[in-house]
Amino acid sequence: MIGRVLPRLSCRRLPALLALALVGCARVAPAGEAAHGAGALPRIVSLNPCSDAVLAQVADRGQILALSFYSRDPAQTSMDVAEARRFPSTDGAVESVVALHPDLVVTSTYADPATLAALRSMGLRVETVGIADSLAAARAQVRSLAAWAGHPERGAALLAQIDRAVAEAAPPPGHVPIPAVLWEPGGLVPGQHTLVSDLMSQAGFANFSAQRGLGQSERLPLERMLADPPRVILAVGPAPGTIVPGTGPDEDRLLFHPALAALTHTARAPIAPNLIYCGGPTIPRLLDRLVAVRRELEGPALDKALGRPQ
Repeated sequence: MIGRVLPRLSCRRLPALLALALVGCARVAPAGEAAHGAGALPRIVSLNPCSDAVLAQVADRGQILALSFYSRDPAQTSMDVAEARRFPSTDGAVESVVALHPDLVVTSTYADPATLAALRSMGLRVETVGIADSLAAARAQVRSLAAWAGHPERGAALLAQIDRAVAEAAPPPGHVPIPAVLWEPGGLVPGQHTLVSDLMSQAGFANFSAQRGLGQSERLPLERMLADPPRVILAVGPAPGTIVPGTGPDEDRLLFHPALAALTHTARAPIAPNLIYCGGPTIPRLLDRLVAVRRELEGPALDKALGRPQ
């Protein structure tokens, strides 16, 4: 679900780095650092694809020393790959981060504790972001990241974009929520108390899997889908026959199983994987996609109600 991708931080040469920190080894300032005095905006290294996407929008380009390598990977990014590749990238190894001399390192709450300890022992400020489990939590993350970057006004502007998208995604009065399963490769589904479930609700869908007691990242077997189908399957992945780098046939075999053709009253709609893992600027894009699906489903019923030819 959103925020599921976590950075893999290397601790190579960690003992040596810790030893340097313990003896108080002073780092050598890079050229031009003397001009970076008190009150200057922090220089940032982001090790999490979700913070990458937000910081790219709320921080100055010159503040970002590096984004995570995940954001350059079409299979894992939550931002435009071409945009991500305009920024330097880091593999997340401790020594790689330290060599950049950041004022702030942003990483996941699930980062390796030894890595966090090593970075902090060298005097680096480290802030962590967790998995946003609701729209409110995602909004709070945007505020925090913008404040850390020194641009709270840009965070407010991004939140205004999100609020407009939520308002525009709201279904018309009297709308009955559409039962929908968001199905990831391997049959994974989101449960209750997840951001994607919250956004599905905002756009007029009912999280079919959560209603049936399935939790976060639980599996919905094909047999259960066939026995108790929703109105629409939101299949996370490319359209059938489309090849995406980093994915294999085993990952989408279940989502496009021939047996699903028997569900003649269940529609299918692809959802791009990079729309479901993070909040921030991803939220309006996911809502736009969900609204487009909802309108496609409502089209025939609306035409019938208005007496239009079908």
